Amino acid sequence: MAHPIQRNGAFSSTRLSRFFALRTLFASAMAFALLLFVSLFLLSSSDSSSSNYSDVGSYGFRSTRRSVLAVKSDPLKPRLDQIRKQAEDHKSLALAYASYARKLKLENSKLVRVFADLSRNYTDLMSKPSYRALFEPDSLVIDESVLRQFEKEVKERIKVTRQVISEAKESFDNQLKIQKLKDTIFAVNEQLTKSKKQGAFSSLIAAKSIPKSLHCLAMRLMEERIAHPEKYSDEGKPTPPELEDPKLYHYAIFSDNVIAASVVVNSAVKNAKEPWKHVFHVVTDKMNLGAMQVMFKMRDYNGSHIEVKAVEDYKFLNSSYVPVLRQLESANLQRFYFENKIENATKDTTNMKFRNPKYLSMLNHLRFYLPEMYPKLHRILFLDDDVVVQRDLTGLWKIDMDGKVNGAVETCFGSFHRYAQYMNFSHPLIKEKFNPKACGWAYGMNFFDLDAWRKEKCTEQYHYWQNLNENRTLWKLGTLPPGLITFYSTTKPLDKSWHVLGLGYNPSISMDEIRNAAVVHFNGNMKPWLDIAMNQFRPLWTKHVDYDMEFVQACNFGL
Repeated sequence: MAHPIQRNGAFSSTRLSRFFALRTLFASAMAFALLLFVSLFLLSSSDSSSSNYSDVGSYGFRSTRRSVLAVKSDPLKPRLDQIRKQAEDHKSLALAYASYARKLKLENSKLVRVFADLSRNYTDLMSKPSYRALFEPDSLVIDESVLRQFEKEVKERIKVTRQVISEAKESFDNQLKIQKLKDTIFAVNEQLTKSKKQGAFSSLIAAKSIPKSLHCLAMRLMEERIAHPEKYSDEGKPTPPELEDPKLYHYAIFSDNVIAASVVVNSAVKNAKEPWKHVFHVVTDKMNLGAMQVMFKMRDYNGSHIEVKAVEDYKFLNSSYVPVLRQLESANLQRFYFENKIENATKDTTNMKFRNPKYLSMLNHLRFYLPEMYPKLHRILFLDDDVVVQRDLTGLWKIDMDGKVNGAVETCFGSFHRYAQYMNFSHPLIKEKFNPKACGWAYGMNFFDLDAWRKEKCTEQYHYWQNLNENRTLWKLGTLPPGLITFYSTTKPLDKSWHVLGLGYNPSISMDEIRNAAVVHFNGNMKPWLDIAMNQFRPLWTKHVDYDMEFVQACNFGL
């Protein structure tokens, strides 16, 4: 049995534990009651302060909460949004087609109106009073019957829109393709025009540049002339009578190209039946005079007679008498030729080549002074330095000129190479004096009756028209237009076999035509002494080059 004291201790310990538990419980209850009291106090304070907020704010909060609840609660809202989006999309599609149709200027303007009407129908549909309630933001309930009717009308309009687009699509797409094609063609034409100008300018540079071998030849010949002046000078010597004998066959060759002039003489002498009866009057500028003298003194030409002179030897050719020399002194013409601007060189592609100052060189205009240069002669054959003679030419002196001054091969065919292409027929003086359909002819091989020339006063005619054209209003530059004017109605057409042209630009000339020609002419940019020459025609010229001459070999000419 337990001791009484032990029982009393256990009892006291139990009572003490219960006391502390009750105390803890009471403290917790008090804390909870205090927390509840504070919370209620704060809540009542928040409610009282919220009454001071503006009515608009509280209304917006309640409205937003109601809208969210409405969206969540109304299953018809997504369906309405989908229908509306389809309507908007097809409205935009109709507007887009209408806009493009206007840009394309479709022949059927009714189609433009149809597309515009279709777009307007969608706007009118959504603006109907019966459907307006569907799109109001504060609408809580969507009437399903109204929505069905709205959906039906939208689908009907969509069906019509698709049908119209389907029917118009082929026409629309074709017009779009046509417009795109037109735009592409325009852009390509612009590029082509620009490329043509650049190409023409580059070709002109290539054609007018002096090849290194040709420059070398002129320098070596000049060196020989300076080293041995006594061998090549004609100063102090009497003029050979053959140079003024009208009974012989006289040729005029005006050139600053040593090798080209020699080829003309070589080919003419080689094909002449009686070369000792042929006289060649070669005229060059003072810079190339020494080289020309050496070239034609170094070999025998089967008895032919060759005279080499400079333009400066003809004292009457001065600015007081020659309009071209006087015009060259004008500041306006100097600016036209020598102003260093690439746009000036390329802006007039058609007449670009005439901007070369050589077209105002006296070597080019000497052809208008033949009777004064050779006063004792009756007839003379003018040859350009880019021709090759293939036949004896004495038959030209047997032709009855019928009182005409200039014997030349006509170049017109169809509407090409008529006077209208060379002169400005909008000028009243040109229009009055000349026929725009008159046939043009070619320089390069021209047989002149100098007696008829003097009778018709052709040089005076040339001066008259050249003075009128100082501002280039009657024709562009060059020597052919003033020649056509000067010898208008005084030109006798020759048979085309006397003079075949185009070997410097036309690759389609038949070899039969070339073989039958008395003279072939390398007119154009592709001269036979240039790298850009046409290979099929070059041998016609190179076979007359003096490749045996030491100076030609030293300059690697033709390699």
